[in-house]
Amino acid sequence: MDNTVSVGMNRTGLDMAPKSREKLVAFARQQAGRASNETAAWSELHKVHALEADRVGTVPVPARIKGMATTMLDTLKGNKPQVLIDKLGERLAYERTGVRLYEAFLLKVASASEGFAPDLEAVAAIRDDERSHFELLGKTLQQIGADPTAMTPCADVAGVMASGHLQVLTDPRTTIAQALNSLLAVELADNASWELLIELLQGAGHKDLAQGFTVALQTEETHLATVKAWLRQAVLEEAT
Repeated sequence: MDNTVSVGMNRTGLDMAPKSREKLVAFARQQAGRASNETAAWSELHKVHALEADRVGTVPVPARIKGMATTMLDTLKGNKPQVLIDKLGERLAYERTGVRLYEAFLLKVASASEGFAPDLEAVAAIRDDERSHFELLGKTLQQIGADPTAMTPCADVAGVMASGHLQVLTDPRTTIAQALNSLLAVELADNASWELLIELLQGAGHKDLAQGFTVALQTEETHLATVKAWLRQAVLEEAT
């Protein structure tokens, strides 16, 4: 795989068609004038749709006795256990996608014919960490009586968000640096989400579970630093 950004016949941009510049600019200005400057009606329509639309799914009612008891107890304490279950489901979906992303990255690194390429064993280690975090989240959901196979609303949204990263990683045309740029965004979101999840667990009184998640956060912080360093090395080596 060609692992560099090269100069070629890129036909985008006005400089590639100087004779057509004035015609193109005139057309763009003409089309821009078709849109109304009045945005109030458009905004009102969006507001109506937002009010009428259903939400992105629901958190399932616990089917197990333990789950029902936990939900009832948390509710009596004034908590909303469905929020915690939703975010746990989101993290589980995200970590599952993380395994797929690093699987795709492994293939890309292995096929690179030139340029910077991270150590394959180091990439595989991150993939394995993501898998262990996925398993940790599945066990946690079971511990509080929730169903780890259920697609919660936030898990659904996380899947949609991750689809762009999957496209970048699995596209055979993207370089290692471009893939790392996508993984950096993934790891940044991952770190922030683990921090929020720990805060939620502590607030709900699950301090023992929060302790285990703190270890996972420390691992994710290492992933973030590693991916950031790889991206920096890949870009700087290619630029010189």
